[in-house]
Amino acid sequence: CLLILAKLVAWLLTGSVSVLASLVDSTMDAGASLINLLAVRWSLQPPDEEHRFGHGKAEALAALGQATFIAGSAGFLALQAFDRLLHPRAVAEIGVGMGVIGFAIVLTLGLLAIQHYVIRRTGSQAIRADALHYATDLATNAAALIALVLTGFGWPGSDPLFGLAIGAFILYSAAHIAREAVQLLMDHELPEDDRARIIALM
Repeated sequence: CLLILAKLVAWLLTGSVSVLASLVDSTMDAGASLINLLAVRWSLQPPDEEHRFGHGKAEALAALGQATFIAGSAGFLALQAFDRLLHPRAVAEIGVGMGVIGFAIVLTLGLLAIQHYVIRRTGSQAIRADALHYATDLATNAAALIALVLTGFGWPGSDPLFGLAIGAFILYSAAHIAREAVQLLMDHELPEDDRARIIALM
């Protein structure tokens, strides 16, 4: 929420599409993380008469919902970037934008460190999807930072182009998360190497 507020202020001051891309991504993060929180809580419920094998697949459903959120944000960014390419506008207060994006990178690195610790302890599919999403945030924020630097050096066209690139990267991330979630929901067979290891342990 702190990042969303900071990026909102930065976008209002700068008018940068790259900063908007980072703002939209952080807003999607908040929604996706809320879904994951509810899904993990639900998945920990023990088996009952209606769910004899437990509720573990709630995490995969959350990951699929998260992928939908991410894909929607990518489409929104693409529309904004195309509009800026067709109707160029100057980017203002570049220093403010760079400061906020740098702050976001530091906080995201801290969050990823916590999430990878949790993944090692639990193997949670929902947290793994969330961590992949936040890993794309690093690329998103780095691209936004580069776009602001280039704009400051007199290349304003780089801002919407980087916004488009960020949108494409976010869409790729969504496809990857959705594929893993669908494989889990469809009970896709394990790779041959994993099956061999299980048999060897029996």
